[in-house]
Amino acid sequence: MVTLAEVAQHAGVSASTVSYVLSGKRSISAGTRQRVERSIHELGYHPNAGARALASSRSNIIALMVPLRTDMYVPVMMEIAIAVATTARTHGYDVLLLTGEEGPDAVRRVAGSGLADGMILMDVELDDERLPLLRGARQPAVLIGLPADTEGLTCVDLNFKATGALCVEHLAERGHRDVAVIGEAPAVYERHTGFAERTLDGLRGRARELGVRLLHRPCEGGYDAMAVTLARILDERPGTTGFVVQNESAVEPLLALLRQQGRAVPEDVSVVAVCPDQVAVQASVRLTSVAIPAQEMGRHAVEQLVAKLDGRAGDEVVLLAPELTLRASSGPAPLP
Repeated sequence: MVTLAEVAQHAGVSASTVSYVLSGKRSISAGTRQRVERSIHELGYHPNAGARALASSRSNIIALMVPLRTDMYVPVMMEIAIAVATTARTHGYDVLLLTGEEGPDAVRRVAGSGLADGMILMDVELDDERLPLLRGARQPAVLIGLPADTEGLTCVDLNFKATGALCVEHLAERGHRDVAVIGEAPAVYERHTGFAERTLDGLRGRARELGVRLLHRPCEGGYDAMAVTLARILDERPGTTGFVVQNESAVEPLLALLRQQGRAVPEDVSVVAVCPDQVAVQASVRLTSVAIPAQEMGRHAVEQLVAKLDGRAGDEVVLLAPELTLRASSGPAPLP
C-alpha cells in the first residue's frame, strides 16, 4: 500500500500539500497540483476510505435500495442499477446495493449509521412506507418512481400516465374501439406500485376521452397464465382488436396464443407494449412499443442526488416524456 507520505516524497512536496490536492480545501498552484497528481498516478496511490470519510464527513457511498421481487421484471431493475453504479463512479461515488425487502428498516439503518451520504430508492409505491423516514432523514434521497404525494421529495421517473395515454391514442387513431390491457401480476397492483397504477390511470382517462372501451386484466405472465387471461378477455369482449401489454413475461405467450387461434398480428389484432426495446425487437413479431428508459432514469437519479449533496438542488420531480416506436405489431382495426 502506497502511503500519502510516499506520494509527498515522490512529488517533492509536503504531506499537507498532497492532502490539500486530494481534498480541494485549499488553492494549490497548477504546477504543484499536476506534479502531485502525476505522482499519485505513477505510484498507484488510493486514499484510505476510512480516513477520507473522517476528514470530509463523507463516505462517498450512495445506498441503492432495489427490492428484487418475483413479480417484477428483474432485467429492467438491474439495468437501472447498473446505470446508477456507472454514473456514480463518474462523480466519485461507490454504490451500496440493498436488495432485501426491508422497507422502512433499511432506510432507518442507512440513515442511522451514516453508512452512505445519500439514498436512491426504487420500486416506489403510491403510499410508500419509507417516505416519512426519508422526509426526516439527514441524508438526501432520490426516488426512481413517483408516489402519490411528492411534497418534500426528489423523484425521477418515466411519465407513465402519459405513456398509458399514448398507447391508447395510437390504437384509437387506427380505428380500434375495444382495447384490452394485459397488466402486471396482481400483487403489483395490490401493493399500489406507482408505475403500474399511473399507466392504468393514463390508459383509462384517455380511453374515456376517445370513446374507447377498455378492459384491464392483470396477469402473472407465462404461457398458462396468459392462456387463462386471454380466454377471459375474449369471452368478455369478443370484439377486442387491440392489446396493450405492460408485462414483459406475457409478451411472447400472448403472440403465440394469438397465432394458435388464427388471429394475425397486425391484420386481425394490434399489440402495443410498454417494455424495454430489447424485448420489443426480439419478439416473434416486432412490437410497437413505448420503451422503458432505464439507463436515463438511473443517470438522472444520480445526478439529482449529487446536486443535492453539493447543495446545488432542492426537491424536484423529473418526468421523462414517453416515446412510441412504430413497428410491425400495430395497424388499422379490421373491418367488421
